[in-house]
Amino acid sequence: MEILETIKQQIEQNPVILYMKGSPDAPQCGFSQRTSQAVMACGKRFAFVDILTNPDIRANLPAYANWPTFPQLWVKGELVGGCDIVTEMHAKGELQPLIDSAVAE
Repeated sequence: MEILETIKQQIEQNPVILYMKGSPDAPQCGFSQRTSQAVMACGKRFAFVDILTNPDIRANLPAYANWPTFPQLWVKGELVGGCDIVTEMHAKGELQPLIDSAVAE
């Protein structure tokens, strides 16, 4: 139960958070790489959690989110989606305004 509270706090405390394999600078799978590149292209700061070094989060986030795969992008407490959704939103120009509205720099 404690790990679900941790996940909830991470999502609530970070306007943009990406749960991924590896880090944005050293992604550990192609899906995480493409997703983090799309988010980084928006030019705003965002948090990330490496699920490979956090096995409890890796095991519990899919049930919490009702989303079975990684990466997972969360913006303002809402799950945006995974690699396909995020990269498509970026290609259509929909990701930038979503990130901009969440991160008041």
